[in-house]
Amino acid sequence: MAALPVHSDCGSGLKDVDLNSIPLVALNFSVRNKLSMYLNPRTMVAPDWTTLAEAMGYEYLEIKNFEGFPNPTAKLLEDWQGKCYRATVGGLVDLLMKIERNDILTDLSQMIEENCRKYLEKQKCNYPPIQDPAVDSSVARSTELLGITTLDDPEGRMPELFDAFICYCQNDIEFVQEMIRQLEQTDYKLKLCVFDRDVLPGTCVWSITSELIEKRCRKMVVVVSDDYLDSHECDFQTKFALSLCPGARQKRLIPVKYKVMKREFPSILRFITLCDYTNTCTKIWFWNRLAKALSNA
Repeated sequence: MAALPVHSDCGSGLKDVDLNSIPLVALNFSVRNKLSMYLNPRTMVAPDWTTLAEAMGYEYLEIKNFEGFPNPTAKLLEDWQGKCYRATVGGLVDLLMKIERNDILTDLSQMIEENCRKYLEKQKCNYPPIQDPAVDSSVARSTELLGITTLDDPEGRMPELFDAFICYCQNDIEFVQEMIRQLEQTDYKLKLCVFDRDVLPGTCVWSITSELIEKRCRKMVVVVSDDYLDSHECDFQTKFALSLCPGARQKRLIPVKYKVMKREFPSILRFITLCDYTNTCTKIWFWNRLAKALSNA
């Protein structure tokens, strides 16, 4: 759980709140302006906005593009907020800690806490207007996607989020169960979205998978096998993930081969680095490599 430095006099009531559940939009202009004052200056003594951009997963050319804006930090936060599921207050706190800018968190913690408190209060009072779904299809779609996983808030205020969506076919379920044991039930403590375990029945499969892959999961693991090649569901999930905009799919899809295949490896995945469980020489590093790939922002 992401946490801010504690102030004895803040009285924010956020002690038990997971900041990863609060979207970045909760931070107002004043906080963002302060962040810019800390991060915009390019110095040799402290990591700046470019280091933060690298930690967010942006590449060299994308970072150079931000340099053309008068306030690159503000533009970076705006862009990250628009395309990344991990764009939460907790995600930003974790990244600032990662680049060793705890000084920013110490100075701004009370402002951030106050923003989060106001956001939560507003959400409690923000009841949606009554509207006939037949009048607006977007309302029907948004209503359908409320409470789609076992730990979802039924009213959609705090949707359940995951580190990775697992794309697999039924015949490979035993390996998926091993993946759960190795990645969730160990010190890695990753959170996987396994359809048969986490998704509630009763709604459109295609709508749910699209929502989960694009908005709820940071990465997607594709369990590739001969049976995978015959699965229409896996084909849809893989192609949907690859169809996302470049910024959203960056370092996002990770193919895994866990047993020897008789058929040819799918061509659409050949350009992505493979995590190969079948290679006896590198098998000892398999789970650590996969866990690191999933935990990186």
